[in-house]
Amino acid sequence: MSSTAATAGAAPSDHIEARRIIAFLAMVFGMFMAILDIQIVSASLSEIQAGLSASSDEIPWVQTSYLIAEVIMIPLSGFLSRMLSTRVLFTAAAAGFTAASALAATATNIDQMIVYRAIQGFIGGGMIPSVFAAAFTIFPPSRRAVVSPMIGLVATLAPTIGPTVGGYISHAMSWHWLFLVNVVPGILVAAAAWALIDFDKPDHSLMKKFDWWGLAGMAAFLGSLEYVLEEGPTNDWMQDQTVFIFTIVMVVGAVMFFWRAFTAEEPIVDLKAFSNVNFAFGSLFSFVIGIGLYGLTYLYPVYLGRIRGYDSMMIGEALFVSGLAMFATAPISGILSRKMDPRLMMMIGFLGFAAGTWRMTHLTADWDFWELFLPQILRGTSMMLCMVPINNIALGTLPPERLKNASGLFNLTRNLGGAVGLAIINTVLTHRNDFHYARLAEHVQWGSAEANTKLRNMTLNFEAHGGLDASRLALSKLSGMVHQQAALMSFMDVFYLLTMLFASLALFTMVIRKPPEGAAGGGGH
Repeated sequence: MSSTAATAGAAPSDHIEARRIIAFLAMVFGMFMAILDIQIVSASLSEIQAGLSASSDEIPWVQTSYLIAEVIMIPLSGFLSRMLSTRVLFTAAAAGFTAASALAATATNIDQMIVYRAIQGFIGGGMIPSVFAAAFTIFPPSRRAVVSPMIGLVATLAPTIGPTVGGYISHAMSWHWLFLVNVVPGILVAAAAWALIDFDKPDHSLMKKFDWWGLAGMAAFLGSLEYVLEEGPTNDWMQDQTVFIFTIVMVVGAVMFFWRAFTAEEPIVDLKAFSNVNFAFGSLFSFVIGIGLYGLTYLYPVYLGRIRGYDSMMIGEALFVSGLAMFATAPISGILSRKMDPRLMMMIGFLGFAAGTWRMTHLTADWDFWELFLPQILRGTSMMLCMVPINNIALGTLPPERLKNASGLFNLTRNLGGAVGLAIINTVLTHRNDFHYARLAEHVQWGSAEANTKLRNMTLNFEAHGGLDASRLALSKLSGMVHQQAALMSFMDVFYLLTMLFASLALFTMVIRKPPEGAAGGGGH
């Protein structure tokens, strides 16, 4: 684009049509709902588990099925928006998401819930990249320093406050309202999208070029990958027939997906964008941000529920700090993005992440709101310091004709990071819990003088308080202490691994090139 054209494009910056601004705000709210629903159930999983009579192995799929289905739709939505137009795609996505939300509230068993959540995630995922693309179609370059932090805030704040919002809703009403709360806003967003969006025209000729094999390969690859990561640790990996079959499906799906990505006339995902070094590193950073965003939003509620015995309301109140920190840091990150080297901003953000997770490696069973306060502040501020420069570094050096497809791929990496991160975190928690329990149990045997002394003192204590079977109560209490300590040590291991991950990403920021001045990236048009 020439300087004359750029000036002409920036000229109407103070005269954006009110209709388009309202349409964009409706789209942002739709994206907020779609991202919020990933984590809105996280603080209320125990209530949903009880209501659906689900096992502890099944209940994580209420989140995972949504996230994986959304991951499949996000890259697909770029192609669909060109084929159908943003208006049709976004309206259909908002309406379908609303209908699936209502269905999820009617679920009577865990299988129905998993299916309805997958439908909800798949259809709702169409709203997310549409907002990124629309932002850079409606707003001229002079306004993008304001719009980019706003989208970044929604993309990160929504999953962060999900447990808080979900905790309040399920505590005040019931878990059914976690889904019913979407119905009225969803109808309004769909109506506004249909009436107001007029950014582009459909290209129906693309219907003939739709890469069904590429879509099938991507769905088989990502879905099977998630299943293997979720179920493998508890089923001895390849010793389990179902895990073995899904591993084969995953490999076949991956081969088909990558083959079609490089050979199809209109591939589902434009992997050629990875030839740009900055986009490749930006996508890597986005992937890790997904792990930090969704992984930590999962870990805190699990710790508070399993170790502290908090209910959904208490978990929501304890985790509200990160959301406030993000909200407060968003405008600051927008200002800094215009004045500071984005690589330095990212380095500070990743080091802040690492500092917060390092603090959590000193976790004890007594940690409460105030002990979690600083790690949550560090997480919230670091997230916003990273998001805006990551967007600009990843997309700021790409040629305009690649921006739209690359934007879908860029959003995919964040959500895929969340899906893979959740699976790996669950794997590490399970493995390390078993490892630490075995090690601790070795020291709590009948032949151990320290264990016998502890058991005898506990027995005497229960007898002093009128325990009917003091020795059995003491043994049960001691066993519970060993289980709790093993769980705590497994949490500490996960936080240590996350610390190493974020610290290493801070070093990687030094090997990327600084994007040119004024590069905003994000959608392309």
